[in-house]
Amino acid sequence: MNNRDEYVNKMKAKLDQWNADIEKLEAQAKEAGADMRIEHEQEIKALKAQRDEAAKKLEELQSAGEDAWQDIKSGAESAWDSLDSALNSATKRFQ
Repeated sequence: MNNRDEYVNKMKAKLDQWNADIEKLEAQAKEAGADMRIEHEQEIKALKAQRDEAAKKLEELQSAGEDAWQDIKSGAESAWDSLDSALNSATKRFQ
């Protein structure tokens, strides 16, 4: 397995974890009061948009040629770092 394949597999696992984290936040939002539920649902919507962007970057990585994937990697890492930070922040606020 080359570096790109390893990296893609690692990011797929991370994306799966983010999906699970978002599902947990959705469950917490359903249990919140009406005002908090609306706020949480808006935040979850934003998280899903960021997750979709990260998934798009992963697809770009997978389809990139051997030489081009390194260039795409930096943009993908930026999207993943942003989502990771947003998820951590949302998890703290939901508690």
